[in-house]
Amino acid sequence: ASGAGVDRPVGRSMIDLLDAETAPLVAHMLSRAKGGLRSIGPVDVRFRGEAATDAALYAAPAEDAVGHATGFVLHVLDASEQKRLEAQFAQSQKMQAVGQLAGGVAHDFNNMLTAIIGHSEMLMLRHRPSDKSFVDADAIRQCANRSADLVRKLLAFSRRQPLRPKVVDVGDTLAEITHMLQRLIGENITLKIVHARDLWPVRVDATQLEQALTNLAVNARDAINAKAKAEGAAPRGTVTFRLANAATDAPLRRGAEEAPAGEYVRIDAEDDGCGIPADVLAHIFEPFYTTKDVGEGSGLGLSTVYGVVRQTGGIVFAESTPGAGATFSIFLPRHDAKPGDAAEDPAAAQPVGDLSGRGAILLVEDEDPVRVFGARALRQKGYTVLEARGGEQALQLLEDQDGGVDLLISDVVMPEMDGPELARRVRARDPEMKIVFISGYAEESFRERLGEDESIHFLPKPFSLKQLAGKVKEAMGGR
Repeated sequence: ASGAGVDRPVGRSMIDLLDAETAPLVAHMLSRAKGGLRSIGPVDVRFRGEAATDAALYAAPAEDAVGHATGFVLHVLDASEQKRLEAQFAQSQKMQAVGQLAGGVAHDFNNMLTAIIGHSEMLMLRHRPSDKSFVDADAIRQCANRSADLVRKLLAFSRRQPLRPKVVDVGDTLAEITHMLQRLIGENITLKIVHARDLWPVRVDATQLEQALTNLAVNARDAINAKAKAEGAAPRGTVTFRLANAATDAPLRRGAEEAPAGEYVRIDAEDDGCGIPADVLAHIFEPFYTTKDVGEGSGLGLSTVYGVVRQTGGIVFAESTPGAGATFSIFLPRHDAKPGDAAEDPAAAQPVGDLSGRGAILLVEDEDPVRVFGARALRQKGYTVLEARGGEQALQLLEDQDGGVDLLISDVVMPEMDGPELARRVRARDPEMKIVFISGYAEESFRERLGEDESIHFLPKPFSLKQLAGKVKEAMGGR
């Protein structure tokens, strides 16, 4: 009874110990048991009290030696842990389903953006900068690049965006964007950064981490402004980022989220704004869920934070008291630094200078606009390009060429035969074949199927003409 959170339960009716929702269910159960049913249950109940406890209740009539009913026998099984696990599983299933939808939409959109960016750049090559057509094509390219940023947010939530991880000090990363954060939140709001000494290193995509911290700062600003508007006062408040090392001997559990025991770098983003109601708090990390007015937010800010942190191997929690602000806590796993750790940044290795070349390239892409752009771009750079819509057609072309192909460029996600399977079969024919994969998903999503083969390169979508030509030149340089 003490576990039920009810004081002095002895001598009280079982019905009095239950909350208002489950008490009628138990009353009905007992009336059925009184009617002679041998065993009834289970019925999910919740005991009243500050530490409300979920339980499964079974009932059966108690009889004397001659079979007369003398009362009831109730069996109560504590179901609190089971309910917590069920809620955690349901939440994870929900987030996974939404993430798969977002990732699929983003993948298809990335293909269209690749074609838009590529064809607009090819138009720009045919016009002088002073021409109106050049200006129009450049405007299309810029809009496509801004759309690509929106796609990256979707992919961040679904944990499929291309990452460029490196070992960083979170304090240094935050210091680099402090001035930008202050401009974003405005002069009337105070920005405080509470650093920690000897902060552990973490291995993250620094750009994505900066985006996540920026999103938290913008949300905090909006919460402070909303509180001021409700009170009819000028917007004033404080946004605080606190950094600390955090070691846990037991898993961290808050709601349906859980972080395993271990060593983390903790980032707390605090504000004294309007706070978040409990019914909203359960949905804040879902994409496109927003309480802002139409036109004031995409609903992707916190979902981006969630995706970036989870893909990095960390976890994010949110706590709030309506009217008293909110705190978002990010836990990033500590990285055991090794000599020679360096950024895995494909952009840093982009060749510069002359991007023309010679050689035969087989381009495999099931999306016609992307394949057409890629083939035209590479032919303009001097390459001979063969095109295939899928893996089977690509294998047939390779057989017809009989070793005359120098480089294979393939999409990763294709019907019937995906890129990794095509690469495996191509390498069985020609172990020295150079390969470049193109995809809107993260390289990590398929790299484990290929091993540590350094001769297989990766180019994330959407890419520009220069990025495509540069990656091909880089890959062809070793042949």
